[in-house]
Amino acid sequence: MSRFFLHSSGGTREIELSACLAHDPEHEFLWVHLDGKVDDVDTILTRFAHIPSPAVAALKAQETRPRCAQFDEGALVNMRGLGAPSAIDGDPLVSIRFWAQRGLVVSLSYRELGVLDRLITRMLAGELRDPGDLIAATAIEITDALDPEIADLGDALDAIESSVLEDGSTIERQKVAQLRAEAISYRRFLAPQRQATERLMTMPADWLEPDDRLHLQEAADRCARMVEELESVRERAALTHEALTDLRAEHMNRQALVLAIVALVFLPLTFITGLLGMNVEGIPFAREPWAFWGVVAFCAFGGGAMAIWFKATRWLQK
Repeated sequence: MSRFFLHSSGGTREIELSACLAHDPEHEFLWVHLDGKVDDVDTILTRFAHIPSPAVAALKAQETRPRCAQFDEGALVNMRGLGAPSAIDGDPLVSIRFWAQRGLVVSLSYRELGVLDRLITRMLAGELRDPGDLIAATAIEITDALDPEIADLGDALDAIESSVLEDGSTIERQKVAQLRAEAISYRRFLAPQRQATERLMTMPADWLEPDDRLHLQEAADRCARMVEELESVRERAALTHEALTDLRAEHMNRQALVLAIVALVFLPLTFITGLLGMNVEGIPFAREPWAFWGVVAFCAFGGGAMAIWFKATRWLQK
């Protein structure tokens, strides 16, 4: 549901929609947060007639990617961050859109951002006193939440690489593919988010203070580092997947070699037993009482000799 926060010389408090139009943008800061799923967004946004229509359309867009666009009086900023547990329904990154100008920020999201409660707490505590503070704090909070997630991807891949390269175990390739898919999914939004943050940092907006630009620079640097880590995870995952494929192929080749050796050992023995088992006259020693055991001994000797030869020539190690 929508929430409205007003910061003035008397402190920060939550207000009703009817009190929003009475705020003084020169001396007060108003933050309007809308839930696109349950709020009447069109009705609420019409109360802020100074927001350009292209910005209104971008705020209400269902599909977005991180961006920053400057308008005459303000800027449109889209960011992506980890969603709240209740908002995880496939894509772990949730989009939040901002319209920012002097004394006013209107934000909108269709799924709950994981750091939203933290931002509201800081707002009510009086830490966020202008649009620059809010957007810079959002960028910092998003990167703080994403940092351990990106690190976990690298740690998981480290464990897989150690198992593959040191122990030689064949781990399921699906896990490596999943890590690579997650890295690609994160990178798809973090790379443009870095560009959007850097553009906002250099934007000639009078509502951005020098400390806000420093915080935005820090957030952009963190995004750049996470993008580099995700690129490394993606490349390492591809190499690990190839190593797992090679191990599997080597294992299958070894099994095929063992089967081939067994077939080579029994092929002459099968020929001998088949030859002596013909139902024709003239088979040597057919009437002798020791003939059966003689053939068995001959087969055992021949099979053992061939097995010793294969082992001596190291066929089983190839």
